[in-house]
Amino acid sequence: MLNKHARGLFAAIFRPLARLLVRWGVSPDAVTLLGTLGVCVGALAFYPWGQLFWGTVVITAFVFSDIVDGLMARELDRHGPWGAFLDSTLDRLADSSVFVGISLWYFWGGHDDAIAVLSLVCLVLSTLVSYSRARAEGLGLRADVGIAERSERLVVVLVTTGLVGLGVPSSVLLVVLVILMVASVITVGQRVFLVRSQALALESGEAAEAGTES
Repeated sequence: MLNKHARGLFAAIFRPLARLLVRWGVSPDAVTLLGTLGVCVGALAFYPWGQLFWGTVVITAFVFSDIVDGLMARELDRHGPWGAFLDSTLDRLADSSVFVGISLWYFWGGHDDAIAVLSLVCLVLSTLVSYSRARAEGLGLRADVGIAERSERLVVVLVTTGLVGLGVPSSVLLVVLVILMVASVITVGQRVFLVRSQALALESGEAAEAGTES
């Protein structure tokens, strides 16, 4: 939902930057790599030491590269599978670094094992949400549904973590992670049922076609 309603706005904001980078000869892949590196540094160099606010600031500054590289690819009329593969793969790395960074802080210095464990659970579920869609599309099916897609998960976690860094009680982050965990489970379920319905329809169609031919 956030993708649908916000991506157009952010695209308008970042399109001049994307065009400037294209004129300078910067490749979309370079922006993708730089953005992922920035997110990982913000998450793994700031979060584990309790710098939740500044870590979030650094991550936020780089996370928009995901929009910029897409705009650059369209400016250059590049729509091949390599860019999509690289972008999707590095997105998983960036997302994982955020949850790992939160978990490390609450294991080491935050002294809240519940938040640390929940962060790792959300990491696993985040990967499963993404994999379920990728696997479905690899089979020629759709799995583009769910109440907790990547953008929603990332925004919720970053905003809450940044606020905790400014003094909001950590219990708020605990509640948000529980909600995110439940929403991720629901999203996986939605995708499983959607894929199942498509698979059954295909099997029925193939069976009916085979019966007609016989």
